[in-house]
Amino acid sequence: MLRFVANPRTGVRAVGLSLLASTMLLTGGAALAEEAQDVPAGGDPSGTADQGSSDGRIGDEDEIIVTAQKREENLQDVPIAITALGTAKLEQLQVNDFQDYARNIPSISVQSGGPGFNNVYFRGVASGENANHSGPLPSVGTYLDEQPITTTTGALDIHVFDIARVEALAGPQGTLYGASSQAGTVRIITNKPDTSGFYGEANAEVNTVAHGEQGYIGEAFINAPISDRAAVRVVGWYRKDAGYIDNIPGTLTFPSSGISFDNDALVEDDYNDVETYGARAALKIELDDEWTILPQVMAQKQVSHGFFAQERGLDELQVQQFNPERNEDKWYQAALTVTGKIGNFDLTYAGAYMQRQIDGQSDYVDYAYFYDALAGYGTYFYDNDGNLVNPNQYIQSDDSFTKQSHELRFSSPADKPVRLIAGLFYQRQEHNIEQNYIIDNIADSITVPGTESDIWLTKQIRVDRDYAAFGEVTADMTSKLSFTLGTRIYRYRNSLKGFFGYSSGYSSKTGVAACFAPASVSGSPCTNLDNTTSDTDFIHRLNVTYKVTDDALVYATVSRGFRPGGINRRTGPGFGPYQADFIDNYEAGFKTSWWNNRIRFNAAIYQLNWSDIQLSFLGANGLTVIRNAGDARIRGAELDFFVRPATGFTISAGAAYNDAQSKNDFCRYANSQSDCTIPGPGGEDNEILAPEGTRLPLTSRFKANALARYEFPVGANRGHFQINVVHEGRRTSDLRLVERAIQGDLDEYTTVDLSTGIKAGRWNAELYVKNLFDVNGALGNSIQCAEGICGDPEGLTAIGPKVYTYVTRPRTIGLRVGTRF
Repeated sequence: MLRFVANPRTGVRAVGLSLLASTMLLTGGAALAEEAQDVPAGGDPSGTADQGSSDGRIGDEDEIIVTAQKREENLQDVPIAITALGTAKLEQLQVNDFQDYARNIPSISVQSGGPGFNNVYFRGVASGENANHSGPLPSVGTYLDEQPITTTTGALDIHVFDIARVEALAGPQGTLYGASSQAGTVRIITNKPDTSGFYGEANAEVNTVAHGEQGYIGEAFINAPISDRAAVRVVGWYRKDAGYIDNIPGTLTFPSSGISFDNDALVEDDYNDVETYGARAALKIELDDEWTILPQVMAQKQVSHGFFAQERGLDELQVQQFNPERNEDKWYQAALTVTGKIGNFDLTYAGAYMQRQIDGQSDYVDYAYFYDALAGYGTYFYDNDGNLVNPNQYIQSDDSFTKQSHELRFSSPADKPVRLIAGLFYQRQEHNIEQNYIIDNIADSITVPGTESDIWLTKQIRVDRDYAAFGEVTADMTSKLSFTLGTRIYRYRNSLKGFFGYSSGYSSKTGVAACFAPASVSGSPCTNLDNTTSDTDFIHRLNVTYKVTDDALVYATVSRGFRPGGINRRTGPGFGPYQADFIDNYEAGFKTSWWNNRIRFNAAIYQLNWSDIQLSFLGANGLTVIRNAGDARIRGAELDFFVRPATGFTISAGAAYNDAQSKNDFCRYANSQSDCTIPGPGGEDNEILAPEGTRLPLTSRFKANALARYEFPVGANRGHFQINVVHEGRRTSDLRLVERAIQGDLDEYTTVDLSTGIKAGRWNAELYVKNLFDVNGALGNSIQCAEGICGDPEGLTAIGPKVYTYVTRPRTIGLRVGTRF
């Protein structure tokens, strides 16, 4: 579809609203949504077939096929809580990226840090992780087809086009998906090459963002048979996201030296724009009737400028930054999937190799200012002549990731009363970390050796390794009753080595002064960190499913998920390796279909017991500290509903409720008794960070969405009108009460999206409005250094606290046009 968009300042808004009003008159005021479905890979090349929209017939096209349990199954037959957004639904919701689909899945909550830095959580399993390179692994696994793509910085921000479906699997998925699927798993399934014929699609869009600029999208794919047993599919895209944050003028004076400087050279309206472009190519070869090989390569480059949060104390959508900010995130993944049969068993091999490179520059002047204002640090920064220099700091980062994964699994026939899935898994992730904290023109004696002007250098290599054997057996005890027993035996081995800190001329304790060996990582002056942690254990899953009728089942599940342990950069008492944390899930649910599949109603209730929580926070010198700090309990419920009351008219809705709170006191220095009266390892006072019963952060108690869609004839063509409403409840920003008070809560918000369009033969056009009422919804808070410093809780500085809030994209009006051929 070509996506063109209106500029509200030119009057096109009036045209769009008139068109929406006309459509509402045509539809009698009814508007609403369509269920998530897969569009067959072949489909109808003319584009005239009904892709998931109703013509009044209910049949196989209304089945939602998922592979959540590593078999193709009807979603209504899978006894776990799944939300699936198929090709048609992804297009209808104008889903372009991670944020777009996450907001429409009630069981998911997101902490945003800008493009490429989104952390996803399921069912309230969040302790306020800061996603530092040396911090814990995510609690949610992300997969691209069969291969994991999870990294410590968050999920890859993949452009969503020609995607078969996005599956969101809530609750621990550890037996089949392993480490970092502790609380849930997100799977992005691409459309595969198809030998049925040559066809394709081309779309284009223009859009305009309120208070901002214009954006553009161009995307296309072709599917081409090579023979009756081979086909290739090639996909390409380009997207320009408009900026909407203004960097406003400002002057900063450092108290110790009186040095002032301004940001005049960086003042710019709408300066947080993003460019994304990439491609995907896949080849499918059917060697015979049983064996298929599928190599695939996908690559993307995303360049973002500016900052994606607004600053507290300024007007909405404004910040005052003093250093250039830019991020270039490029990656590729080469994957191979082989499927076949050995006897009557299905065999699957899935392997992948991924490289990701993130080069960034970011402002760090808040750290410099507040440590000068509160502790006089500005007097420590001087040039070779002994003169004080501007202590302004900025960061230049170079993060290189490599990731390989291999899985070999066997599946017994799906039509037998006893069914088995078993396999082996190996994964290795390496993160080459380089972060240069720069103060220009400082003296050689206080510069980290080997750098031009670094006051601090982080140069480390982190390696996370996972090994596993897994299996699940399902036995039908009767025609209605079945049991599943699953387990995963795993071993992780994670290491961190290299250098972090100051020069010996600046610090006698941290950095070069603490080195104990020559450089083990290229680009570092020496080694002051080299540690490894490992463990071997197993997790389990037990499930019982009862098929009440062909259209209704109930189930109960007991399962466990885990997240591997890791290394703290600091050493000494209280800074040893942190251990794995675990979630025990107790869940019951039902799935029902009514009225010849015109109504579906699914729901689940659960309790998660989260033990040995990996709590990460900023400590001295802005270093992330991770400790197994306590336990939590989460009770909640999820439901989704779909109804097709009349031809062309569909309504769907989903909701999630989570009561997530700590089960004991969280102490600054963790101990097995969670008794904060026990001193720290060096005899320090062990204060209570969060008392028993404290609400866990980042997840609202209630999140819901509702989608309604009405499709109607327009002569020989077909039109539609749609409304989508998403509500996100209030969230707390941190588990620790003092830090929470400084950062503030994230207020609840509700967004409304509208769209209307027409499909005429091979062509279609759609006019849409996202965030109709221009809601400034909070997605997450951030702060550059420890809250007790940059948050200025005592109000001791001239500029007050510096807290930033990532917000929803302002109202966006767009027009897209496309053709299928």
